Amino acid sequence: NAVKPYNLDIHVTPAAVVRPTTTEEVSKVVQCAVASSLKVQPRSGGHSYANYCLGGENGAVVVDLVNFQKFSMDTNNWFATFGAGTLLGDLTERLYTNGNRVIAHGTCPQVGSGDGWTDVFQQGHLTIGGLGPLSRQYGAALDHVEEVEVVLANGTITRASQSRNPDLFFALKGAAAGFGIITEFVVHTEPAPPSTINYAYHIQVGKKSSFANTFAAWQDIIKDPALDRKLATQVIIMELGMIISGTYFGTKEEYNALQFEQRLAQNATVSIHTLDNWLGTVANWAENEALKLIGGIPGPFYSKSLAFTQNSLIPYKTIQDLFKYFDSSDKGTPLWFVIFDLEGGKVNDIPRDQTAYAHRDALFYVQTYAVGVGVLLDKTRAFLNNINKMIQDALPGVDFGAYAGYVDPKLPNGQHSYWGDNLPRLQQIKTLYDPRDIFHNPQSVRPA
Repeated sequence: NAVKPYNLDIHVTPAAVVRPTTTEEVSKVVQCAVASSLKVQPRSGGHSYANYCLGGENGAVVVDLVNFQKFSMDTNNWFATFGAGTLLGDLTERLYTNGNRVIAHGTCPQVGSGDGWTDVFQQGHLTIGGLGPLSRQYGAALDHVEEVEVVLANGTITRASQSRNPDLFFALKGAAAGFGIITEFVVHTEPAPPSTINYAYHIQVGKKSSFANTFAAWQDIIKDPALDRKLATQVIIMELGMIISGTYFGTKEEYNALQFEQRLAQNATVSIHTLDNWLGTVANWAENEALKLIGGIPGPFYSKSLAFTQNSLIPYKTIQDLFKYFDSSDKGTPLWFVIFDLEGGKVNDIPRDQTAYAHRDALFYVQTYAVGVGVLLDKTRAFLNNINKMIQDALPGVDFGAYAGYVDPKLPNGQHSYWGDNLPRLQQIKTLYDPRDIFHNPQSVRPA
């Protein structure tokens, strides 16, 4: 009961699962694990695609932060302080009810804020990235973090910020699973949007190959550097068709001026809703067709990702070939999703050397995701691998990154794909703070 693996295709048995109630107890657990020559990983929401919050391999000590639920809001500077066991759904409500405040974050309410490696839009949301609808305006979730309390590999309890332990702070904002256990976050917040437009274009008629032109039009729209940052958008292709959906953080008149409907809604069923309540907007995100199937429900699954920049857009012929492949391939399951998420905006404004999160030039990501019916078949994994291969073959020489929030345990040289040019610096910091690699999973940063 205490183990609760998320990916039932990956079998992991930890040495122990502990649920401390104080930071001092976390420190004692780490010291005990070190004395017993055991690896350590934290767990918050427990939504790791590869069960890395259970260590990712047998014999780790899991520090479950479920009891770290404190919350306070400083109304002088609108900084919020909260425990690392807080789930996103709870955090969203606490921020909003304490001054109508928000931070950028993903859309799965069951995700934990402090996991070493969590799930659908983030692996340890505030410690790996935390990408979501508000990110184009406010950055990733980790860009809100001003300070943390953290337990180090020797059991020391310290704090990290831009002015205190800045190298450690750099590492914790994007690669925390390999550097310590964060028990408390301090974040700056933003005013909640007064109203939002939630839109969806459902295209469910015809073969997937008939959707290719619509996707190409979507890519053509989102590649514009001047695209309104108030627009969040994603494309989901699945067994039942294709959905282009998202949120516009403004008025209906402003949204209509973008002319999305004219450019994308051919043969589509259109729904547009105006919401004037932030919690209602977040609840609407959680009703996303893919999230209802994959958010919070354990199962046997596999997922992959690629990061695209302005210089690595998908060629039109490859788009046509991809959508034909969606029709012709034997997927081994009806529960498959190909999700394209727009990023850019504020996320791109922040220099790469400011945080461990390295994909500051990412325009959009693709996440492919498939759930086995009972078991995960090899043909299902091959379906997802072939999607990535078709794209990579069409763009030879492109060093595609991958988002550590969509962890792929079979990814060759995963550390480079996740952290790119920041990896050498991270390895040096790891040597300083955790030379024995106590905070370890199969793809975490290693000492230099």
